[in-house]
Amino acid sequence: MTGSLTSLLLAALAFVGGHFIVSAEPLRGTLVAQLGERAFSAVYSIAAGVLLVWLVVAYGDAPQVPLWTAPAWTRWLPVVVMPASALFLVCGLTQYNPTAVAHRFERKAVDPAPGILKITRHPMMWAMGLWALAHLPPSGNAASLILFGAIAVLALYGTTRIDAKRQARDPDGFRRFAEVTSNLPFAALLSPAKREFWHVAYGLNPLASIAGEIGLVRLTLAVALYVSLAVAHPWIAGVGIY
Repeated sequence: MTGSLTSLLLAALAFVGGHFIVSAEPLRGTLVAQLGERAFSAVYSIAAGVLLVWLVVAYGDAPQVPLWTAPAWTRWLPVVVMPASALFLVCGLTQYNPTAVAHRFERKAVDPAPGILKITRHPMMWAMGLWALAHLPPSGNAASLILFGAIAVLALYGTTRIDAKRQARDPDGFRRFAEVTSNLPFAALLSPAKREFWHVAYGLNPLASIAGEIGLVRLTLAVALYVSLAVAHPWIAGVGIY
């Protein structure tokens, strides 16, 4: 029993630590100089995939040691949160984002943060973070705490690391981008100062433009993804969503 949880903890530490250590300077710069940007990205992606497989397999083998008794209402957290996670994921995969790997700030863009970027500048990371945080309270066991906790740390602390790297790489581009966006979802939209800045600087009403910029296709894909995950959940996780 202890060995299985130890293996899972080691996998989680390797998964999270590997991402942060290898992507940080000066190690990243040294590896890129030796391998080249494309080769580094390929090796990094393969290593991340291997570590993720190790994490998932270790979680499946780990014992379900109970830590707390989850109240019945916590089972509704994933049901409520996952639509937003699905939308963030779909938009993060299908629209340009200067915080994504190999992307840059568009200096000539009239709107520096179209679509989902008006809600958060890290849609992919928040998709993972929300998924992990929503599944943590109803789990109630040590293995799930390690798995979901590791993914939440990687995703949400990772947003701050990405911001720091983008700011160091292109201070002016990041400043223009950050003036109208937020890391925390909806924080910029709830800020009167930022909404006024949108209106004065770009002549846009972010609240009115989000749905149109995201588009019906992305909304439909997000709904389809959510429904698919709900239907497949008993086979994926061994338990239904209700």
